[in-house]
This record gives sequence, C-alpha cells and structure tokens, in this order.
Amino acid sequence: MSKRHTLRIAVLGAIGVALAAGATTLSSAAPSSFASSAPKPTVVLVNGAWSEPASFSGVIRRLQKDGYPVVAPPTALRGLSGDSTYLSAYLKTIEGPVVLVGQSYGGSVITNAATGNPNVKALVYISAFAPDKNETAAELTAKFPGTHITDDPNAPLPTALSAVPFTSTDGTKVTTGIDLYTKPDHYRDLFLSNRLSKKESAVLAAEQHPISLQALGDPSGEPAWKTIPSWFLVSKEDHLIPAATERFMATRAHGHITVADTPHAAQVTDPGIVTRLIEQAAHATR
Repeated sequence: MSKRHTLRIAVLGAIGVALAAGATTLSSAAPSSFASSAPKPTVVLVNGAWSEPASFSGVIRRLQKDGYPVVAPPTALRGLSGDSTYLSAYLKTIEGPVVLVGQSYGGSVITNAATGNPNVKALVYISAFAPDKNETAAELTAKFPGTHITDDPNAPLPTALSAVPFTSTDGTKVTTGIDLYTKPDHYRDLFLSNRLSKKESAVLAAEQHPISLQALGDPSGEPAWKTIPSWFLVSKEDHLIPAATERFMATRAHGHITVADTPHAAQVTDPGIVTRLIEQAAHATR
C-alpha cells in the first residue's frame, strides 16, 4: 500500500497484504543457513489489488539488510494479460537468477509472467492466487467458503466493494471499464483481519489502488508453477482469499507450504514471516 467490471459477483477475488503471530512449515523448507559463494538472486516483489509496491516496505528493508538485490515494479491492475506481459518484459532486464514474489492478485501475475523464463528460479506466493490454465481470480475466491468480500451472494456487486467507471485512451484506442475499490468500512476486516488500529487502517484504505473488474475475471495462461519450484504462505486469518483456497492451490502446485496466523496483507503487519519465506526460497536457488 502506498502512502498512498453488467457488474458481477464473479469479482470475488483480489489482493492486497499483513501480520502473523507465528508460522508452521508443512513441507520441506530450505535450511536456515546456506554457505555458497554464488551471488544472491534478485528478489522481485509484485503487489496485488488494492495495494502498491510500498506495501512491501518492511520486507524490502529486511531483504536489503541481508544483502539481497530487491525491486518492486508496480502492477497496473487493469488486466491479467497486460499486467503479466509488462512484468515478463521487466524480468528480462534483470541479469542473473530471480526469486519472484506475488501477493494476492500479484500471484496470478507472476504465474503468467514467469512462464518460459529460465532466470526465474523460485516463485513465492504470499496470501496469493496461483491459478491453473483458464482459471480466474474470481472463481478461485469463491471455490471454498470464507471470504468476507460479500455478505449477500445475490448482490450484483460484492458488498465490500464500490464501482467507479473509467475511460482510458491509448493513441486512437479508447477503453472503458470498471474500477473496484474496497469500501473504507470494510477495509480493516477484509485485508487486515482487524490486526491494525482503526486509525492506521483508515490511512491504508484512503491510499488503496483499485483493480479493474476485467483483471479479476481474466483467465490465466499456462502456469509457471508447473515447472518452477514454489513456496506458499497460507494465511489462516485471510478474510479475502479463503485459507482453504490458498492451501488447495499450494498443494496442487506441490509447493513448500508455510501456514501462519496472518491476515490477507501479511507483508504489511508481519513482514518478518514474509521475509523468512522469501529467503528460504532464495537459499534453495543457490
């Protein structure tokens, strides 16, 4: 988060970032120490919906302190194909091995952008979507019960969201769509599971970056997790993507799974857990 879509219920998905009191590793993880003369991989952090690269600030500080090169290019949040294509091009500018990290909708983006890139050695999913081919963020959110994005399944739009039409121009092409915002009075519960104060949460709600309806309904392409090793943070207190959905995706991908008592925005409230998982993945690439 920086200091700074007919509408359909299929929007049940998104992003965004938060803290946890502790974590339990369910599958094999990299050792806590690793002796190697190989250079450390570049960590690329990809934000999800209703957030921005600054949501990773606490993680970035810790990784840099530990000697990792870190970059956090912004996600446009306007369409999965376009968002993934941009990230794919960005990754090609980085020399050497890469650990690619996606949070929430950012997981869908890395799943598509990393496919076919031999420099991406590990994928890390933080309370994130890891779709298979043709799956959407919306349908994955609704796959298991538990999301707080709506309390009325018959509503034309999830009740935690509000819609704002937009028009954009690219040369002679005019595009229209719907931006989705989280309502301020739902933000603290949906993303932070009430772990931050009302005052702090209100600031983050005011600074949120919207996601388009299209992005949440776009089908995914061939998934990179079928060929690249993956690590997953399953957030038990995630009120946006149900923990059961996160566990399902992680198990399907044969990923290294860590379960933590974290909300959706785990990197915001407990960046330490997120950093440790990223460094486990990084150790395994060297």
